[in-house]
Amino acid sequence: MDSRLHTPMYFFLNVLSVLDMGYVTTTVPQMLVHLVCKKKSISYSRCVAQMYIFLMLGITESWLFAVMAYDRYVAICHPLRYKVIMSPLLCGSMVAFCGFWGISCALIYTVSAMILPYCGPNEINHFFCEVPAVLKLACADTSLNDQVDFILGFILLIVPLSLIIIVYINIFAAILKIRSAQGRIKAFSTCASHITVVTMFSIPCMVMYMRPGAEASPEEDKKLALFYNVISAFLNPIIYSLRNRDVKRAFLKVTGCGKAPE
Repeated sequence: MDSRLHTPMYFFLNVLSVLDMGYVTTTVPQMLVHLVCKKKSISYSRCVAQMYIFLMLGITESWLFAVMAYDRYVAICHPLRYKVIMSPLLCGSMVAFCGFWGISCALIYTVSAMILPYCGPNEINHFFCEVPAVLKLACADTSLNDQVDFILGFILLIVPLSLIIIVYINIFAAILKIRSAQGRIKAFSTCASHITVVTMFSIPCMVMYMRPGAEASPEEDKKLALFYNVISAFLNPIIYSLRNRDVKRAFLKVTGCGKAPE
């Protein structure tokens, strides 16, 4: 409703918020039900669906962070050409690229996990059907799955994170050339929120999906999953929106509560 927010950055934030709501909705409601109910069960088909949807949205978000870093690079290093470079077609294509990785790689993760034989007991020591927790129930050698998880983890976590690091090296080099101290601070502040969110999301995911299954601790896995599944998604609106003057100003304008301080 506010035309000033019709920019590529807020388009990507819009996609990020949809992904966050999606994968939290996939896991948290059932977790809350299991906390208050004696019967804590999930059918095989629902477990597969939960695993696939969660992975699809999470992988898409991992690549989206790299796209958002590129958006910040263009905004800071090429401000006069920002709207030309970050056209609606390019923005839509980059989001579609992220979605392609999410759909295809989540399918590989899910199929490779669910084709294994499960002889019982079928009790998952986790609050949702996540690949590492489900693999512990398999009555077969899961070393191939560990290799698949590591390779996919490298592609889906290390590669985007490396791209983000390269982009931010270029951004910081450009920021240091800004003569105005106020301009440097403003440029750094626009990157700080993104760096914070990427760190909260990527590090726990790397620990969870790139280490061998034999080294995994169920209790540590649950804490890590809770962090990047719930806490990260909870903090994203605070980091990106509630601390953002443009969003505050737009919210107050739409609700008619007055004007936000400049």
